[in-house]
Amino acid sequence: MLAVRPYVAEDAAHWDALVARSRNGNLLHRRGYMDYHADRFIDASLVVEKAGEMVGVFPASAHDDGIVSHGGLTYAGLISTAALRAEAMLDAFAAIGTHYRGRGVSRILYKAVPRVFQSGHADEDLYALHRLGARLVRRDLSSAIALREPFAFSQGRRHDIGKARKAGIDVAAGDDLTGFHALLTDALHRHDASPTHRLDELQRLYSRFPEAIALHEARRDGELLAGVLVYDFGRVVHTQYMAASEQGRALGALSLTLEHLIRDTYADRQHFSFGISTEEGGQVLNTGLVAQKESFGARAVVHDFYEWTP
Repeated sequence: MLAVRPYVAEDAAHWDALVARSRNGNLLHRRGYMDYHADRFIDASLVVEKAGEMVGVFPASAHDDGIVSHGGLTYAGLISTAALRAEAMLDAFAAIGTHYRGRGVSRILYKAVPRVFQSGHADEDLYALHRLGARLVRRDLSSAIALREPFAFSQGRRHDIGKARKAGIDVAAGDDLTGFHALLTDALHRHDASPTHRLDELQRLYSRFPEAIALHEARRDGELLAGVLVYDFGRVVHTQYMAASEQGRALGALSLTLEHLIRDTYADRQHFSFGISTEEGGQVLNTGLVAQKESFGARAVVHDFYEWTP
């Protein structure tokens, strides 16, 4: 018999243990990561139990009369172990709907975990959403390289990499988060944007998860020209942030850094993720941004959002 109840702080260790053995959870869904911005969101997460054993967790936040899974995460949904099979998943979604409906919730925005981030088949949630009449309301386009399959850099990208090598740029792991964040802020400012994470938030996450968050720097004569902050999920690595200075862009420093990560540092993984290239709820494709990722051999991975009336 499945049961659903609200998450409480005392569940944190068991929550993280479930995420570690789940088919579709990763660093983003661990409480130590989610809770870094707990002051910005009203947590409405749930725990799914079967015969008293935790078999699923539902990261969620409350927004007026709606629930988002989760407002501070790129994707989440119902994070589950292999114990939550198809029939049980239908029961779990029914229980989740009953729980929120009883609290006056009128809609749930479900951010499904893209398949590239799943460690095993885990589409039972999408079937359950179909049965519940959920609607696909948003689709973002992301990009990833399938590292175990043939892929190639474009001629222009190879030219940039050669130019950076001739310029004497060195790429190595680093820890200059302050310098990188300044570089990132300046790069995003040109596009009227700012980093999702403040410097103090980034430093906090970096100190909490040193095994999973890594900074890679490109320097010449000690000067930081480019950097890539990577989230290491194990079989998949994700470029959370990438930035280059004006000189770094002219010298191809970011291209050389990415080439080093793809061909060397993370070459033994299955996927190298670049993140989304869409804006305005998925309706606008940033063609320049997606072309940059495609020039490294990346191709499309979609991030789907479903709306469900409980």
